[in-house]
Amino acid sequence: MRAYETVLKSIETDLRSGKIKIGDQLPGERALAETHGISRASVRDAIRILDAMGMVRTSAGSGPNSGAVVISEPAIGLSATLRLHVASRQLSVADIVESRILLETWAASSADLSSDPVRSDTVLRQTADLLTTMDDPGLDREEFHDLDAQFHVLLSSLAGNAVIEAMMESLRLSISDYVSESVTSDDAWQNISQVLRTQHHSIHQAVAAGDGASAATLLREHIEWFYTESRQL
Repeated sequence: MRAYETVLKSIETDLRSGKIKIGDQLPGERALAETHGISRASVRDAIRILDAMGMVRTSAGSGPNSGAVVISEPAIGLSATLRLHVASRQLSVADIVESRILLETWAASSADLSSDPVRSDTVLRQTADLLTTMDDPGLDREEFHDLDAQFHVLLSSLAGNAVIEAMMESLRLSISDYVSESVTSDDAWQNISQVLRTQHHSIHQAVAAGDGASAATLLREHIEWFYTESRQL
């Protein structure tokens, strides 16, 4: 076992036992090095890995929010890993897209708006606001893609499955460059964005009506359509 792995294993054990909780500040470099009998350089390696995995947030200075504070943002670590493997061509964009379809259609079919009406109403209101913003024909393309991604992740959250939500976010981030670079012509983008807007509204209406089957079908058609269109440009 490498030196930094002893720190990772120790923190995992403490998280599982409840000794360390989200929001807690980890001991400083010196204390961790002495506890595990390793160098401070190895401790720094461990903290950098935890940071990349979305498990800690680091900041300089002193006080309760300085140093390494435990967080939990699983999509950060998952997306970083996926992006590199997509770039290496060991994972294809087509497979990422198909995985996204599987997750989103399952989430749409499984969403139960009545299980948590307050949260469901909040998500539907937030997604409706996103659609209103995306309806602006003068909206910057990059901002449109960002809002589009938020729309899909929020709708998926209605299934109430935190793992699905994290995976959706990571899949979105892993191919964000591909999506941004897939349509370079302004004329082509105007035509495509109009279709996307119409599809988004249809999906939202089906979800709001509690028609999971229709929402799932519309989502599959929507994602497949954009992927096919972007490949032809």
